[in-house]
Amino acid sequence: MKSKIILTIILFLTLIIGCTTEKKVDEAPRVPEWAKTAVWYQIFPERFNNGDESNDPKLIDMEGAWPYVFPDDWQVHPWTSDWYKLQPYESSHSDNFYDVVNIRRYGGDLQGVIDKLDYLDELGISAIYLNPVFESPSLHKYDAAMYHHIDNNFGPSPERDRQIWAEENPGDPSTWKWTSADSLFLKLIDECHKRDMKIIVDGVFNHVGSTFWAFRDVVKNQDKSQYKDWFTIHAFDDPNTDENEFDYEGWFGVKDLPEIREDENGLTAGPAAHVKDIVQRWMDPNNDGDPSDGIDGWRLDVAEMVNIKFWKKFRTWAKDINPDAYITGEIWWDNWDENKMFNASPWLQGDAFDAVMNYRFAKALKKFISDEETQIDAEAFSDSLRSIYNDYHPDNLKVIMNLLDSHDVERIASTIVNPDRWYDHDNVPKNWNGFSIRAPNEIERRKQKLIVGLQMTLPGAPMIYYGDEAGMWGGDDPDCRKPMVWSEMEYETETTHPFGYDRPADEVRFDHDLFEWYKKLTTIRNENPVLALGDIQFEVMDNEKGFLLIKRVLNGNEIYLVVNNNDEAAKIKIDPGVLNAKSRHVFTELITGSEINFDYETKLELPSYGLAVLKK
Repeated sequence: MKSKIILTIILFLTLIIGCTTEKKVDEAPRVPEWAKTAVWYQIFPERFNNGDESNDPKLIDMEGAWPYVFPDDWQVHPWTSDWYKLQPYESSHSDNFYDVVNIRRYGGDLQGVIDKLDYLDELGISAIYLNPVFESPSLHKYDAAMYHHIDNNFGPSPERDRQIWAEENPGDPSTWKWTSADSLFLKLIDECHKRDMKIIVDGVFNHVGSTFWAFRDVVKNQDKSQYKDWFTIHAFDDPNTDENEFDYEGWFGVKDLPEIREDENGLTAGPAAHVKDIVQRWMDPNNDGDPSDGIDGWRLDVAEMVNIKFWKKFRTWAKDINPDAYITGEIWWDNWDENKMFNASPWLQGDAFDAVMNYRFAKALKKFISDEETQIDAEAFSDSLRSIYNDYHPDNLKVIMNLLDSHDVERIASTIVNPDRWYDHDNVPKNWNGFSIRAPNEIERRKQKLIVGLQMTLPGAPMIYYGDEAGMWGGDDPDCRKPMVWSEMEYETETTHPFGYDRPADEVRFDHDLFEWYKKLTTIRNENPVLALGDIQFEVMDNEKGFLLIKRVLNGNEIYLVVNNNDEAAKIKIDPGVLNAKSRHVFTELITGSEINFDYETKLELPSYGLAVLKK
């Protein structure tokens, strides 16, 4: 009888807990409200800012990282050096830039991010996306050694952190401690929240690095390892032979990146439980039920390669901790060979992701403004955007990450310098020796400004890749991962080509004019909710000349975007009826602050690749 009473109590408590969990998830909005008005900034931590030189990487920190080269005279790379010029420690190993660039470390760290939060605040940023910050031997951190600690070279005491790791059992969360890097990361979260900024981090849960603690246990103990079911093992080593027969599945066949094993529901039970513990650790660090001291969400790497059923579970874990958490996925190439991107709607049905990285948006702007011979006209551009808008729920559309570039593609400035290429297809000298590595000229900067102007005024949450606002340029990985250009630093002029070809000498400096443009456009967006939340209409005024008018409307508030996508200045006559105006109406042009009286004779003057933002 007593056992039946106990069983009844247990079942009752389980029901209550289950209902509470379900209630929390049910209370979560389809998308977080704050994300609808976010302006994002993506940071690649190793290359953003070195705020603490005492924690700079050493050779021991790189062990296990491709390309497994450790020159005796290796050093932390000079931050302001000519990007393609080899330092002595590099040239002693190889004269091929791309053979040695991945052994570079510049020393970017979390203190460097904290030191620049006021800069981001001035820029108008309200949300930060950090590329991976978890412990890893590589510069990019997509090959995690562990998820439950921040990389020790991002914190103030790398050696002490290494000692703390040794005191834990990484498979037992009850033994986990907080390192100095962990604590500094929590301080970064706090400093962001003090400024009303949100912060999310990269979650790489499809694969790990070869130094990942559980994989190392499998390598050591083979079929006796308790973690052998975490990975897809093709063959264990036979200790009776000289040959090492150990074989396993790597991401895209890359053995440096062991894939986490999946079944029909996604990650198998062991790694799934571990990921759930990781979600808890970083979203509610002190485990008190208040998520304000934790990260505000996740960007999930190569998300289409993990069964969507797992992401639906992941969503419940995150939203149960924080109903306002933001979850975005890297859903990108449906077929890279055919230049076909995913329609990500299956992941945006309300039970998986809030958003995706909207590379389709980047591609449309590239085709309209950057390209020349393969350029699409204003009508085709409008149709491209309408197609995206029709594919996604209006709420998801408002929070989708409208990026122009990232750590995985050529920078927007170099996209413009190299028009008519397929986006993200061999746009780097190592894959195509015709790729131009020069800085943009004045006309190309005008194109960049127009692209950014539209990015900041169209539906979706704009995202700036670090340094674009400072004028940085560069091809696809690794050239898109140069160290950040800061106004207080003096940089060596770029004169080197990776293969010795002729190139112009390009001054590297912080572009204050471009920064002010970005700042002006983020301010306009932040001060006018209609640009983030409003409806949209397109009106092509002259398809041949690239004249386009876009109307944004919210609760009677109207803003009109007028585009001159042309290499010549233009006087554009706009019918007041199109502007929903009477015979005469006064508009403020928000970029210049000037007032314009529209009547049937008024012509709007725009420079080449010009944009006007008109507000009644």
